Amino acid sequence: MSLPPDTRVMPMGDEAIAEAARLILAGQPVAVPTETVYGLAADATNAEAVARIYAAKGRPSFNPLIVHVPDFAAAMRIGRFDEQARSLAEEHWPGPLTLVVPLRDDAPVASIVTAGLTTIALRVPAHPAMQALLKACGRPLAAPSANASGLISPTRASHVLASLGGRIPLVIDGGATERGIESTIVAATGGALRLLRRGPIDIEAPESSDRIEAPGQLASHYAPRKPLRLDATEADEGEYLIGFGPVRGEVSLSQTGDPIKAAARLFDLLHQADAAPHPRIAIAPIPGTGIAAAIRDRLKRAAAPRL
Repeated sequence: MSLPPDTRVMPMGDEAIAEAARLILAGQPVAVPTETVYGLAADATNAEAVARIYAAKGRPSFNPLIVHVPDFAAAMRIGRFDEQARSLAEEHWPGPLTLVVPLRDDAPVASIVTAGLTTIALRVPAHPAMQALLKACGRPLAAPSANASGLISPTRASHVLASLGGRIPLVIDGGATERGIESTIVAATGGALRLLRRGPIDIEAPESSDRIEAPGQLASHYAPRKPLRLDATEADEGEYLIGFGPVRGEVSLSQTGDPIKAAARLFDLLHQADAAPHPRIAIAPIPGTGIAAAIRDRLKRAAAPRL
């Protein structure tokens, strides 16, 4: 399913929410206001829908995405909350706080959302538009900021159109956002709390940037345990080959060379290759721009020598 050539803008209301929910359940990303900035929301249970977020944003690498849920009960079905995380959630949700917690084994989210990690970033938003959309969809929604990667985060519908016009089907116009900066992100994964990103809520916790766990951090993230060889057209001895397009392998990201499907399958297949008996992994060339370039960036990080 390709993105439509034009982007529709609808004022916040029942009609806009219904249309946004229809598009999201059909696998498309939609821009919606939150109390922080406008988010680009897609069905977090649908890997290809989430891949379309990256395609629309031109995202240079696959960072973990924040998953929005309507309430704490929904959050607990996806992540595991210790006493500290539960206390923060009860104090600040709904609101501009994102909590990074361990991912439940049976969590109904696509692996591309977490970038293959065993943790997940969760938030219960306060904005009525996002709350209404969550209830209308009945799904958790992955939603990074609704702007092209590297540009200023959007606080008005006009900002979204300036960078994503023509790339997404719909923007819900809810006026200017209240906070204007992205949510505070805190990791509560056992032990002491760690501050991963400053934001509207002031949390007393030491800052941490030793590894990527959430948006806004620069370090590398999930990589397989085995050596990874890039741009392979055939497997060498002992290699588990992940194919793409004309390059066939043990498995394929996409036999038709579709980068959206490749992005959707990337982390699942890396995990599959890591669990195979082969001592090494090889992966076919991923030509192209946009999301294909994002896949190459991610693979380059995954293949980097361990320090």
